Amino acid sequence: MPNSILSRTPKPKYDVVLIGGGIMSATLATLLHEFDPGLEIAIFERLGRFAKESTAAWNNAGTGHSAFCELNYTPENEDGTIDISKAEKIAEQFEISKQFWSYLVDKKYISTPSDFINSCAHMSLVFGERDAEYLKKRHEAMKDSPLFSAMEFSTDHNQLREWIPLVMNKRNEAEVLAATKMDLGTDVNFGSLTRKMGRHLLEDSNVEVFLYHEVKDIDPREDGKWEMKVKDRIHSHKQEVVADFVFIGAGGYALPLLESSEIKESEGYGGFPVSGEWLVTHNPELVEKHQAKVYTQATVDAPPMSVPHLDLRIIDGEKALLFGPFAGFSTKFLKEGNYLDLPASVNTKNIKSLFGAWWHNIPLTKYLVQQVAMTKAQRIQHLREFVKDAKEEDWELKVAGQRVQIIKKDEKHGGKLEFGTEVVVNKQGTIASLLGASPGASTAVFAMINVLEKCFPEKLNGEWREKLLEMIPSYGQKLAENPELTEKIRAYSKEKLELKY
Repeated sequence: MPNSILSRTPKPKYDVVLIGGGIMSATLATLLHEFDPGLEIAIFERLGRFAKESTAAWNNAGTGHSAFCELNYTPENEDGTIDISKAEKIAEQFEISKQFWSYLVDKKYISTPSDFINSCAHMSLVFGERDAEYLKKRHEAMKDSPLFSAMEFSTDHNQLREWIPLVMNKRNEAEVLAATKMDLGTDVNFGSLTRKMGRHLLEDSNVEVFLYHEVKDIDPREDGKWEMKVKDRIHSHKQEVVADFVFIGAGGYALPLLESSEIKESEGYGGFPVSGEWLVTHNPELVEKHQAKVYTQATVDAPPMSVPHLDLRIIDGEKALLFGPFAGFSTKFLKEGNYLDLPASVNTKNIKSLFGAWWHNIPLTKYLVQQVAMTKAQRIQHLREFVKDAKEEDWELKVAGQRVQIIKKDEKHGGKLEFGTEVVVNKQGTIASLLGASPGASTAVFAMINVLEKCFPEKLNGEWREKLLEMIPSYGQKLAENPELTEKIRAYSKEKLELKY
């Protein structure tokens, strides 16, 4: 890292300020710079490198969320039919990400796609007759959509042994299993991707990047602009920076910063921090027998983000397997945060939401307590539901990223716990924030275009439109209703991203 980056002093005024150096801010900065290279943009990141929190490779599962394997995106209706509408939305959003990354590669803004994205089959695996019947119905519903037409289904042990030999080793022949498989799936190192975008912004644009700079407060001004208190964490220097537009992409710290802005839209929001752990193995013999991401059903009373899965990961060219996640709890809002983050976030405007969400999620609290109390041996026992002969010495525990789940006002319960990703924007469209977790990074491009739609609608429909369609050829069209377009854009991203399926 050049010393000039660390010694640079922010200007007093910018057109755009982006808070946080993760996938969201890097994506939004890149989009804005493409639309208008003359914009004066600053990114403030409190740590010494881009993508050190939720975006870091081992702080998430690296799943290019395409709804190929995540069963919670395809609920069963009361009449027994399967609702695939959410799955189609998530799949379309990830295709938007792939198109944008393909554009960056095509323009030579970033290189070597295999550093950040690799083909990896996505599978759903269920146990027992009831879940096998559900998975069969799910497959029947999904294969008719252009987005999932290549999905395979099997209950045959011989076929499953070809797909997932590690999981099928030492299985009882009488055991009922069912699986679906999509070879179009990917493993994504969002940390590597973000740093590639960051390097492009640093070297080939006028976007100014400030590492070890933390935005502590955001205040509205009478002229409609925003005034921020920015702390240089190396030199302990504080200064005020003004911007016309502010985006808060600070992970768990987005919530307190949004609250400090005092916009009406932030009222009632609270945050519930959840940490996690993986079991990880680098044993080449085990890795060779499992070349997929395999998701199953969440256990009773477990939240959606706790769905057990056994995944291939490819990080810095090295293959590994992870199993989890196992939930943990910390009052920090970031992995490198402060234990006072949670209590400090409570205020008169959100305490009703927080209490209501807690009161109506007591089973979740019980689940978290049980998870936190688990020993490594108990975690290995859970792994053995997937890998019958798993040996404790082959696996190590690795702490995953810190997530802050959204708590929103709810008329019925006072507060409601949300497990998705949400964009909050003020009425004037001058400040926006991203809250929540999964599918998060996978849908970063869709989320940031959503920010632009809400905050710069006239430009997006006017002078920026042509560039937007160059970057995202499918923009404004539903892939689920257009097989030809789906095939065309997937062929394009397969070539540019050098995917092998």
